[in-house]
Order: sequence, then structure tokens, then C-alpha cells
Amino acid sequence: MSFSTEKQDYLWWLMVSPDLNSVRVLRLLIDDPSFPAADAGRLARGALARQAEGRWKTTLANAWGVVALRHFQQRYEKDPVNGATVVKLGAQEKSLAWANAKSHANGDPTLGTPVGSGLDTGFSWPAALTPLSLQHAGGGKPWAFVTSRAALPLEKPLFAGYSIKRTVTPVEQKNSGVWQRGDTYRVKLEIDAQADMTWVVVNDPVPAGATVLGSGLGGDSAQLASGEKKAGWQRPAFEERAFDGFRAYYSYVPKGKFSIEYTVRLNNPGRFEMPATRVEAMYAPEIFGELPVEKMEIKAQ
Repeated sequence: MSFSTEKQDYLWWLMVSPDLNSVRVLRLLIDDPSFPAADAGRLARGALARQAEGRWKTTLANAWGVVALRHFQQRYEKDPVNGATVVKLGAQEKSLAWANAKSHANGDPTLGTPVGSGLDTGFSWPAALTPLSLQHAGGGKPWAFVTSRAALPLEKPLFAGYSIKRTVTPVEQKNSGVWQRGDTYRVKLEIDAQADMTWVVVNDPVPAGATVLGSGLGGDSAQLASGEKKAGWQRPAFEERAFDGFRAYYSYVPKGKFSIEYTVRLNNPGRFEMPATRVEAMYAPEIFGELPVEKMEIKAQ
């Protein structure tokens, strides 16, 4: 869990911190009749994920955390989970025994089932529309998180925490409007982050066989890459100029806008399908942005 004002909320001299806010939100919202109960488990997991070495950063946050989790337990997890849960997807069926549950986080031993305990399973994608059912036989009321993963073409921008604008500008182009082998272009990526986040990666594709300039290796051109600019005080902890694209890793990205540029030299002719540009919080992959990249045709000469 993170807040859009994360950086400004850490006021230790006033005994205020984002950790404290997260557990207070958990304590207050689960008693709010307008708050959807289906999101309560996700809220609790988000607050627990803020812990480091089994605790929050401040004494006050830990005190409120105990109060909030015990209240959450009395509201939603009063009885310990046991028995088995049967999951069915069409003809596929799996039985998950809670005796085999693994704990992913240290919990309060007074709360019954350890916080973070869980089971996971998966099914192959069905060929047609198929109902999914979950039935628990035993004590307690376990939470269920259902996700689907499929390789689908991205036809329009998909922004969930990050928005992206991509601009391509020719640096050296023999014929205007036509890309040829030997031409170079510069990509500018403008990114708008909706919340503070640590360890963010920016991944932008290049055509197969192209070279991302600036590595300093033989055949590189420092002159062509010299005009690259970066806006915002964020600076990558590491830049990767790979054969399939350009990647920049940031140790910390606050809420707001920043931009980065890189330069590419085209080496191979052909018609290239390009994957999407993606910005992702590495340890919170549900926070991301994706932007489709147009096909690129490169002529020999």
C-alpha cells in the first residue's frame, strides 16, 4: 500500500508516517459501511507489506498496527482456517488442504491463522467460456484472490499508476519520412507517476538488430548521443542498452513527471513488429503503464 503524498507524509517529529496512516486506514475503513468488504483483505495485505523485518518503522505505527490487525481478525478472521478448499474450472478440479498452508509473513500468534498464510494453484486457459467455482469445506472463511493471465496484443494505452508519452525524432535520416539502414533517431519518454514508488523500471523496445548508442563500445558514436536530455531530478540507478530495447532502473520515483531520452542507430532492413513500452514498479507489478508502439519499416538503402 502506498499514498500519493507518501514523501510529504513522513513527519517523524510529529509522530506521523505513511506506515501509521496505512494501519489507521485499515482500522477505520473496515467499520465504514460504505467501504466494500471484498477489499478489506487487500487493504490488510497492503499494510502488512509495508513492514520490514516483521515490523513497521515507528513505535506508534506498530501500536496502531496491533490494534488494527486484531480488530480486522475479530471482524473477518475470528475462526482459524482448516479443512480444504475445492477449486473447479470446468472439468479441471483441485483440492487445497489448509494443513499445507505456508506462511509468507510473521503474524501475531494470538490471531489464530498466521497473517500471510496461504495456498496457491493454477489452471490452463480454457478453450471456451468456463465457470470457475470455489467451495470451502472446513472451519474459517479464507480469502480468495483470482487473477487471469493471457498474452494479448495491446491495441490502446493501458495506464494503471503510470502514464507514458513516447516521441520519436530523427537525428540522421537520409530521406525524410523513410527509415533506412544507417539512420539514427532519438526516443523521448515522458512519464507521469501517480504515487511515490521505489524501484521502477522503464522498458522501451528497439527494432531487432538496432544499436542503442551511448555504451562507449566500438562502433558507438558519442556525438550522436550527446544531445540526450533528462527532465526531473530522478536519475536512473542503472541503464541497460540491450539488443531488444532500452531499460532504465530507478531506485526511487516520487509522484510527478519526469522524462528520459536515448538514441538508436538502425542496422537491419525489414518490417518490425514492436512490443509495448512499459513502466512498472518492480515490487508492485500491478502498478504499471503500457503504451503500444507502431510497426517500423526499415529499407536497405
